[in-house]
Amino acid sequence: MKLYEDKHIVVTGGAGFIGSGVIRYLNDQGISNIIVVDNLGSTDKWKNLVGKRFTDILHKDALFSWLEGKEDEIEAFIHLGACSSTVESDANYLLENNYRYTKNLAEYALRHGHRFIYASSAATYGDGNHGFSDDHDTLESQYPLNMYGYSKHLFDLWAKREGILNQIVGLKYFNVFGPNEYHKGRMSSAILKMAPLARKLGYVELFRSEDPSLYKDGEQMRDFIYVKDVARMTCAFLKNDATGIFNIGSGQAVSWNQLIAALFSALDKKADIRYIDMPEDLKGKYQNFTEAKMEKTKKALGNSSETMPIEAAVADYVQNYLIKEERW
Repeated sequence: MKLYEDKHIVVTGGAGFIGSGVIRYLNDQGISNIIVVDNLGSTDKWKNLVGKRFTDILHKDALFSWLEGKEDEIEAFIHLGACSSTVESDANYLLENNYRYTKNLAEYALRHGHRFIYASSAATYGDGNHGFSDDHDTLESQYPLNMYGYSKHLFDLWAKREGILNQIVGLKYFNVFGPNEYHKGRMSSAILKMAPLARKLGYVELFRSEDPSLYKDGEQMRDFIYVKDVARMTCAFLKNDATGIFNIGSGQAVSWNQLIAALFSALDKKADIRYIDMPEDLKGKYQNFTEAKMEKTKKALGNSSETMPIEAAVADYVQNYLIKEERW
């Protein structure tokens, strides 16, 4: 049976990295009754939508007026739209764009009985000293390292305070990489930034460790997850009735050295990694270790929570998208 055959799925941030992947995944499942919401501006994000099927596309500022009178035409929201820059310094902008917009959309969805799935972030966990558990009881003990993470954290806290976490779905995405991130600039993945250097120069540069007693250079670890896995896992929540906050990661931390070794392997080159100083604006705000606790997500999603091994994911990205300059 076609999912939500007579009603729309609204995907905010639909031209973005994860959003366009979600639309590709839905299209591949035969679903095209999608309303895309985004702010394309003068970026090349629009290219992420080429070849995809959807009903209409709206500017993010036009969404609420468009929704008026369409309450019975909407089945679900996948709210991925946000400023995702971890170095954005305009706190007021982040509060309006990430926190208040999400709050208003959640209130609309709940008023009208729509499924509401939104993007939180692993950035809410801060330096990880308090762990990476998606248990709601740990929310108050999380201390984000940047304003982006705090803007996401504020909504999680609001939802808990309002007692609505049992009615909505929050997804804490870890380090996502893969096709369709070309427009993200400095916030794009290491693979996107380093593949051209590895191909042209034969070496790549990684940040030296700020805590060499704990992590040697390049041995800082992150939970990297491929965008194809993220899209599948996100859409799986359209088909179940699970609620609450869930981690979306691989559950297995990988060092930067391992990640870059996978990159060189995908390029069929010998690994050559060199280390450089951390930029000033990242010092003290850099996560040395992230690893999603996935028990809750695995219970909700079952087999849909399985992820590609890092080597296979990097090879798919590099060989089928980056080298060919393709989008997913």
